[in-house]
Amino acid sequence: MPAQNRHAPAGPVTDTGHAQGHGQGQGHGQGHGHAGPVLPVAPLAGDLPGSASSVPQTAPCQSQTAGRPGTRPGIRQRPGGSEPAPADAAVWTRGLTKQYGQRRVVDQLDLLIPAGALSGFVGPNGAGKSTTLRMLLGLVRPSAGSARVLGEPVSAPDRYLGRTGAMIEGPTFHPGLSARRNLEQLALLRGVGTRAGGARRSQRGRRARWERIDEVLHQVGLTSRADDPFGSYSLGMKQRLGIAAALLPRPKLLILDEPTNGLDPAGIREIRTLLRDLAGTGMTVFVSSHLLSEVEQICDHLVMIRSGRMLFQGHVADLLAAEDPRILLVPERDDDAVRLAGVLGSAGLRIEIEMTDESCFVPTLVERHPVVVAHAPGGLAADINRLAMRAGITLRSIRTHRPNLEETFLKATGDVDGDLTMRGGAT
Repeated sequence: MPAQNRHAPAGPVTDTGHAQGHGQGQGHGQGHGHAGPVLPVAPLAGDLPGSASSVPQTAPCQSQTAGRPGTRPGIRQRPGGSEPAPADAAVWTRGLTKQYGQRRVVDQLDLLIPAGALSGFVGPNGAGKSTTLRMLLGLVRPSAGSARVLGEPVSAPDRYLGRTGAMIEGPTFHPGLSARRNLEQLALLRGVGTRAGGARRSQRGRRARWERIDEVLHQVGLTSRADDPFGSYSLGMKQRLGIAAALLPRPKLLILDEPTNGLDPAGIREIRTLLRDLAGTGMTVFVSSHLLSEVEQICDHLVMIRSGRMLFQGHVADLLAAEDPRILLVPERDDDAVRLAGVLGSAGLRIEIEMTDESCFVPTLVERHPVVVAHAPGGLAADINRLAMRAGITLRSIRTHRPNLEETFLKATGDVDGDLTMRGGAT
């Protein structure tokens, strides 16, 4: 349900470094398999222009240990913490760990979510995403590590929950009350409109709550159904009401767990626009999702985890730029595929031959033809075409391809489907 400014007492949380609770005496960042999903691209040789230079092999998964902040300007140091948090970080963790018995579901996670960013949080089901979000909201006590949200330690969630809105898993409201009445109760609990003072405090407070409720209902597109009971809502409408509840306190940080779950394409587009608009106001939005195409479209920052460990965090463009670009060529004559592969291979390119439906290129055709796959940047397509011409090979089609976020995700996580549940993982 939407996270409110109420939380069960979590007890003292150690916020003094992550060496406690591990028991192995490992230094941070060691032995965690943080290898990023980068495929090396061989240098181009032969008679291709520019073959002396290689495609940059950016390693997107950089250990945060190497770049830990010290005493640089712009760093905030808090009493009781062994490490400072960057002043421009909305969410910051070091060695964040959650362990249930012998099962470690979040494993020394180092997060740095920039303030004002629209950041995506992806990983297979069971990777530890929801557990991480619960720790950030003070709903689950970390086993070890340090974490700060909006500059405050997670051991004191009362210091930042008033500036945080959240929807974790499915939203839950009273089924017999309307959306407006449900939001009124949540607004009272969160103290929306209680700043008005003087003799008219109660009246001003009610007016401020009503105005804010109307605003958030309009933002999520539920104005026309605001007075209908929650029990009559579709799954998508329930999701939108959950987002509306998270927006009630005008948060500086908005945390959403699968906000597009159950939405039709039109609803997904509306939520996409809403999140962009919210980020445009300076709000930090941290959203977990399994719809990788949506994350790729709207997020400028990405966190990717598997088995509770960091695979990548940084700009989405940096991750995709480091992936293996390809040029796909279909010879007019199938017999020329092997010869074309030899010509390009002798020029220093890494080559593969695949069988692909021609309908991938021309939807009205269903013929199958061999496709010569050259691992090379798109800028070499014209040079490759000239090589084929000089060899007397006519091409039926030529196109460039760069892996999207979904392909990169599946390659990095090793899962056939991003929705598959990992055995023994957390939710």
